Amino acid sequence: MKNHRTILSLLLLMPVLLSGHTPATAYAGKRAAVKNLTGRISIDGTLNEPDWAQAMELGEILQREPNQEVPATERTVVKLLLDKDNLYVGVICYDSEPDKIVGTQMRRDAPLESDDRIQILLDTFHDRRNAFYFATNPAGALVDGLIIENGRNINYDWNAIWNVRVRHFQSAEGAGWSAEFSIPFKSLGFNPGQDVWGFNFSRRIIRKIEEDRWSSPRLDVQFTQVSEAGDIDGLKDAEQGLGLDMRPYAVGKWQRDEQGNNKFTGTGGADVFYNITSGLRLTATVNTDFAETEVDDRQINLTRFPLFFPEKRSFFLENAGVFNFAQNSSSRPDLVPFFSRRIGLLNGQEVPILAGAKLTGKIGKYDIGALAVRTRETGFVEAKNFFVGRVKRNLFKQSYIGGLYTEGDPSGTTTSRTFGADLRLATANLLNSRHNFSLDIFASKTDRKNVRGDDLAYGFSASYPNDRWEAYADWKHFGPDYSPALGFLSRRAVDNLFLGMVFQPRPKKFLNVRQMFNEVFFTWYRRNDLKQVENWRFFTAPVNWRFNSGDRFEVNWVPQFERLFQPFEIADGVILPPGDYQFTRYRVEFNTAAKRRWEIGATWWFGGYYSGHADEISTEFVYKIAPRFRFAIESSQTFASLKEGSFVARIFASRIDLAFSPFLTLSNLIQFDNETRNVGWQSRLRWILRPGNDFFLVFNQGWEQNYRGGFNFRQAGTRLTGKMQYTFRF
Repeated sequence: MKNHRTILSLLLLMPVLLSGHTPATAYAGKRAAVKNLTGRISIDGTLNEPDWAQAMELGEILQREPNQEVPATERTVVKLLLDKDNLYVGVICYDSEPDKIVGTQMRRDAPLESDDRIQILLDTFHDRRNAFYFATNPAGALVDGLIIENGRNINYDWNAIWNVRVRHFQSAEGAGWSAEFSIPFKSLGFNPGQDVWGFNFSRRIIRKIEEDRWSSPRLDVQFTQVSEAGDIDGLKDAEQGLGLDMRPYAVGKWQRDEQGNNKFTGTGGADVFYNITSGLRLTATVNTDFAETEVDDRQINLTRFPLFFPEKRSFFLENAGVFNFAQNSSSRPDLVPFFSRRIGLLNGQEVPILAGAKLTGKIGKYDIGALAVRTRETGFVEAKNFFVGRVKRNLFKQSYIGGLYTEGDPSGTTTSRTFGADLRLATANLLNSRHNFSLDIFASKTDRKNVRGDDLAYGFSASYPNDRWEAYADWKHFGPDYSPALGFLSRRAVDNLFLGMVFQPRPKKFLNVRQMFNEVFFTWYRRNDLKQVENWRFFTAPVNWRFNSGDRFEVNWVPQFERLFQPFEIADGVILPPGDYQFTRYRVEFNTAAKRRWEIGATWWFGGYYSGHADEISTEFVYKIAPRFRFAIESSQTFASLKEGSFVARIFASRIDLAFSPFLTLSNLIQFDNETRNVGWQSRLRWILRPGNDFFLVFNQGWEQNYRGGFNFRQAGTRLTGKMQYTFRF
C-alpha cells in the first residue's frame, strides 16, 4: 500500500504541472508565410530561380549557443515556397571563413553531430507534439526522422521520399554553402485544407560550437521540442494525392557453407503503404525480407542480466515510436513491454515472416498503433501469430494517458498476453519558469497459463531536463512472475530506485571550458522475493568538461555493491561464489572533437572488481577524408584478476565507409570477439537510383578461430545478397 500511496501522491502534482502549460516565451508568435510558385524549381542547390528572389525571408535567426538570444555570427537566409505537390525550403549559409566549413559525411542517414548542418522541423498537424525532421550538411547527406512526444523520442530510422541538393558558392555578397529541399506532400501526413503548420529551423556551425535558430533560441529548449516551434501559413492548397505507395522487391542470394557447398535462392515480396485518412497510415508486408539490414554490434556479457540489442529491421522501425511505453530516465531500458526483436528472431536464428500489417497514426486526440504479424513454420518453431495494440489519448498541451496490449509468445506453445497503462504529464514551462518537467506513471500485467503469482510491474519517472540543472527520479517494481513474452525485461523480482542530478554551468573564462557536467547518479536494486538488496551503484563525475574546441575530458568515482544469491560464472571457468562484494571503480575518459580529420577517444576503467581488480580499456581511432572516406577502428578489452581466476574479454571492430555520392555508398564492418572466437565481415552497398528506388548488395563473411588461438582462422560461412526495390506512388 505504501508504494501505491507514493504513486497517488505524485498525481496530486497535476495542478502544479498544468499551471505552466501556457507558453510564456517571446517566440510563441514566430510566424512566416509560404509563397506559391509561379514557375518551376530545379533542385540543384542553387537558389537562382525568379521565385526564390520574390520569396520572403523567414526572419531573424538568433544564437542559441553559445550566447542565447543574440545575433548569429554568420548570416543565414531561409525561404519557403510550395506548389500543390511539394514544399520547397531554400537555405543560404554565408560563412566568413568558407575554407573552414565542415562536412565529413555524405551517406543517407549519417550522424551529423560532427558537421556543420541545417535542420528543419515540420509539425504538419499543428499539435505541438509530433513532427517530421529533415537535415543536411555541406556534403549533401539526406537525414530524416520522426519526432515524437515533443522530442522525447526521435526515430531516425524513418525514411521518407524527398530530396536535397547542396552547393558551395563564392559571390560578391559573400561565400558559404546553400541547400534546396524538395519535400513531397505525399511523404507527409497532414489535414487537407489546414493552412498553418508548425515549423522551426536550426543551423549548426561546428567549428564555433554555435547553433542558430529561428524559434525559441534558448539553452533550455532542444530543437526537437515541437511545442517551441513557430508557425508557417499558406498551406491550405497542399495535396496529398491518393496516399498509396506500392514497393515490390526482388531478392537473390548465394550461400556457401563450411564444406564448400553452394546454394542459390531467389524470392520476392512487396510492401504497401496507404493513408486510410490524412492521419492514419496502413503498412502491409508480404514475404518480408530484411536482406539489407545491418548486423548487430558485438557485445560480451559480463553481467548476470540479458543484453539489449536495438531493432534495425525497416518494417518494425516504420512509425515505431507510437508503441513506446514506460520509458525511464536512465539510459539503459529495464522494461520494454513490446520489443519488436521478439518477432522474427528466436535464440539468434531468423524466423521468416509470411506477412504483417501495421496501422499507425492519429484520430482526433488519439494516437493509435496496431501490429499483426504471421511467421512461418521452421524446423525449430511452429508458425505463430502476434498482435500488438497501442492507444494514447492526448491531454492538455504535452501530456497523454494510454494503454498497451500484446498477444503471442515466440518460444512457448501457449498464449501469453501483456496489458499496460501509462500516464505522462509534461510541460516546457513549469510554473511559468520556461523550464522542462515531466512525470510518467505506468502499470503493466502479464497473463500466462497456470501463473498466479505477482505478475505486475509499475512505477514512476520524474525528469527535470534543462541546461543548467537536470534532475531525475525513477522508482519501479517488477514482480517475480512478471514476464512480457513480446517484451524486454532486464530482471524480474526487483524493486529499483534511480536518482540523478547534474549541475551544468557554462563558465565565462576557465581553461577554455564551454560547459561542465557535474553528475551524481544513484541506482539501487532490491530483490522483492528475498527482501534483500541485490546491488547499488553510486556514479559521480567530479570532472566532466566540454571545451570550446569540442574536446571532452571526464573523471569518475563509482563505489558499488553486488550481492550474489547463487554462483555466477562471469567467464569460462571463473565462478564467483554467493556472497557480498563491495568495491570502487574509477574512470578516466578523453575524446577529441569529431570535427577533426583525426578523431581519438580513450576510456580506462580501473579499480576493484568483485573479489579482485580489473582494468577495462576502450579506444577509438577515426580518420576521415571528408566527405567520401571514413576509417574507424575500435577496441574494448577487460583484464580481470580475481581470487577465483583471471580472464580477458576482447572486442575489436573496424568500420570503413566510402561515399561516392549521397546516393551511392559502401559501408564495411569487421568485428571480432574472443568469446565466440569469430570474425565477421559485412560489406553493404546502397545505391539510391532515385528517392524511393534502392538497390542493395550485401556481402557477409565469417571466420572461426582455431581453438589454439593466435591468427589461425578457418572460413565459416559466406553469403552474397542482392535486393532491388522500386516504389510506385499514387
